[in-house]
Amino acid sequence: MSTFMFATGIENSYPTIALPDGRIKRVDELEKANHYQRWKEDFQLVRESGIRFLRYGPPLYKTHVAPGVYDWSFTDLVFNEMKRLGITPIVDLCHFGVPDWIGSFQNPDFPVHFAEYAKAFAQRFPYLRHYTPVNEIFIAAMFSAQYGWWNERKKNEHCFVNALRNLCKANLMAMEAILEVQPKAIFIQAESCEYFHAQDPSCQAQADFLNMKRFLPMDITTGFPMDPAVQKYLMQNGMTKEDFAWFRQHTCKGKLVLGTDYYVTNEHMVHPDGSTSASGDLFGYYVVARQYYQRYRLPMMHTETNMKEPRSVEWLHKQWANLYRLKMDNIPVIGFTWYSLIDQVDWDTALREDNGNINSLGLYDMDRNIRPVGEAYQQIIAQWSGILADNWTKTQYKRRQPKKGSLQLV
Repeated sequence: MSTFMFATGIENSYPTIALPDGRIKRVDELEKANHYQRWKEDFQLVRESGIRFLRYGPPLYKTHVAPGVYDWSFTDLVFNEMKRLGITPIVDLCHFGVPDWIGSFQNPDFPVHFAEYAKAFAQRFPYLRHYTPVNEIFIAAMFSAQYGWWNERKKNEHCFVNALRNLCKANLMAMEAILEVQPKAIFIQAESCEYFHAQDPSCQAQADFLNMKRFLPMDITTGFPMDPAVQKYLMQNGMTKEDFAWFRQHTCKGKLVLGTDYYVTNEHMVHPDGSTSASGDLFGYYVVARQYYQRYRLPMMHTETNMKEPRSVEWLHKQWANLYRLKMDNIPVIGFTWYSLIDQVDWDTALREDNGNINSLGLYDMDRNIRPVGEAYQQIIAQWSGILADNWTKTQYKRRQPKKGSLQLV
């Protein structure tokens, strides 16, 4: 491949939430956007927009119906249609939820079952190369096991660490399973690109810790040496020496791209009482993404961003300018994504409420009419595609090696 990866996505979150009356409900964004009925039309919009890469995945909870049992009926239809249209999917296998029979991210059997699913998927579609096995591990663990919003709805550090361990294991085991089928697989590991600011000097130590904690999924995936304070935190909350040994032996062996998701809510203010709140984009994508690149030295892709109207076009140009500055600084940026193709529903409450509120975040609205940001993105693609063409074969995927004497996982 020798082209810059202009992409979009079709939002496919499916966590479970608790309703006010106590009932548990599955939030399926594909259903809320009417994608199950309008998928052919949606893929045609991708083509008409000049976009060739699509972050997309089948609903795990509908596809993986029991241990070793899969329902590929919808998956076959959509992936065969993308192949016919020449759309390259970046396959998103787990997006914030698990099947009912698994329960939640607290289930220690989740990684084994998920790896089996990933291998079965790769065997069914052996020509596919681009994967995000587990999307946004940090957010999946935080929202499910520390904020108490999704899935297991827990609110403590121990449950967060347990979810983190299981999600990272599932991610790495899925990578290994996919590589058995497709040795040329490229893993675009989409992670939320975060930063924590101290409101005043009394908050600096907490901000420093949170700014180490944000790196945990990629540290574990790449085998990056951890700070002693982070190791202590993990072990105090359930990680064992055996866990560390397992992760040391199972770091990603395939081609890895650092996917950086950035929204206006990704920077946080840490307050004296230990709480945090959204700070807005004080640093912006350029500064925060550069911190991630300097840590891992991996090819980078801007894998998610959006903004509601009327600021969407302004935000698109701002994100594009930030990404292009990284490119001009000789950082190997290989793609950009406006997420998503169609408007989303209830993300104004992070999906934890089932209100049916349409959020004007898409390139197209719910009636599949193009929004101004969709027109602006088409213009960017037309203007910059040839200029930003890269020779993929020269891109380096090797992780930065730890310095001599640096702390290894115990």
